[in-house]
Formats: sequence, structure tokens, C-alpha cells
Amino acid sequence: MYSELLAPIHAFLKCDTPDSWIAAAIKPENLATLLIDHCNCELKAAQTAMFLMRKYALDKDSGTLLLQWAKPYEDFVYGKDSNVADFLVNNSKKNDVAIEFVAKQGFEQGSVLISKMVRLIKEEFHHFEQVLAIMHARNIPYENRRAGRYAKGMMKLVRTHEPASMIDKLIIGAFIEARSCERFAKLAPHLDEVLNKFYVSLLRSEARHYQDYLVLAEAIATVDISERVAIIGAREAELITAIDHEFNFHSGAQGVEKD
Repeated sequence: MYSELLAPIHAFLKCDTPDSWIAAAIKPENLATLLIDHCNCELKAAQTAMFLMRKYALDKDSGTLLLQWAKPYEDFVYGKDSNVADFLVNNSKKNDVAIEFVAKQGFEQGSVLISKMVRLIKEEFHHFEQVLAIMHARNIPYENRRAGRYAKGMMKLVRTHEPASMIDKLIIGAFIEARSCERFAKLAPHLDEVLNKFYVSLLRSEARHYQDYLVLAEAIATVDISERVAIIGAREAELITAIDHEFNFHSGAQGVEKD
């Protein structure tokens, strides 16, 4: 049913998710970890897009508006004694508010980046709320988690000079979104009805997010980025196929290394 949607994803990624990760992910004892980490991934995706907007595309006043948009989410995540039910009720409509962001001068692709990132942020915040609601219904408490080996390993590839740094961050964003989409599709058939339906519902937006990041990287670079995509893609595949002794949403193969 979704083969046409997923075909570009599989062509873009340099490997499939290892079967050992799928086997670990569908174990009942790993469900809480899977959902908690997924929830954190949705928030981090929104925060990453916000960082890109603030650093590269927004004027000062718009940067302040962006921080105000993020504040309820960050207050919940980093605050003490945060109440999930209250957050979900009080924040249910705030993410729908239209904000007029203004691009800073001197960045030709600023308005395009803002347009794509605002849509992505809205969707990622909404997904964060959806996962949180599923967790709440199953009595799984939320916890803030640090970035795992996968994210850290990808970010080590970012070059330190501009615009190369921005281009690398966009390409990495494309790979993370593509990997998420691939894993949602692989996981869905093995999950209960609620999670199956939810993960399938995420496929279209995640596929578009990967494309948006890649289109932005190509537009900002103004030159062929295929070599850089290949380098980052090869590293992404290494992180996904290498044995990972910790389980999370973007962890690598699960198992014990042989001597």
C-alpha cells in the first residue's frame, strides 16, 4: 500500500534496519522504552528545526516569537512535577496558532527554510503530543532522555565552517527523518492496533520531512551535494548496522558481539 511512498526512502538510505532491532523493538518489555524515546525524538526534531530557523533564517523579533512557541513544550519537558494530563489539555490548541515570521536580510533561502520548518515543527510538536497521550493512556511516565550514540555519531560529521555546517545539518536531518519513516513502516505490522494505526499515520509526514531537508540542502549549497550525501549516508548506515548495547528508537543492531 505504501510501497510508492517508501521507495524513495529505501533508495536514499544505505541499509535497512537490522532484523535484530525489529525483534528487540517488538518485545513487550521494550515498549515503554520505545515510546519514551520516540516521544523524545519528536521533540528533538522540532527543536532542531527551531535551531535552524533561529540561527540562519529569522530576524531578532521573530526569534523571540519562536522561543515563545516552544516554551510550553520545554516547560513541560524540563520542568519539575510536570502533569501530563494538564499539558495535553492546556496545549491542545496552542500549536495551531499562526505566527508571522520574518526572514533576516542577506539569506536568500530564508523564506523557504522558514516555510518548510514551520510546517515541520507543527507536525513534530503534534506527534510529540500524540505519543505522550498514548503513553499516558498506558500509564507509561514521560522522562527526558539524552541523545544516543546514533545522534551523537551523526553530528560529529558536521563541518565547522559555513555554509557547509548548515548544509551538513540539513542532510543529517534528511537521514534521521528517512530512518524514522523506514522504522515506522517496519514496526507497524508487529504492533497492537492503536500503535499500528498511529505509526502508519506518520509515514507521509516523515517522508515529506526527509525530502524538505534534502531540497533545502541542495538549494542552499547551489552545487552538487551528492558526495556529501554519500559520506553522511555511509556513516548513518554504519551506526545503524553496528552492534548497539543500548536499545532506543535509533539504536543499531541488537545483540552481543562475538569474540
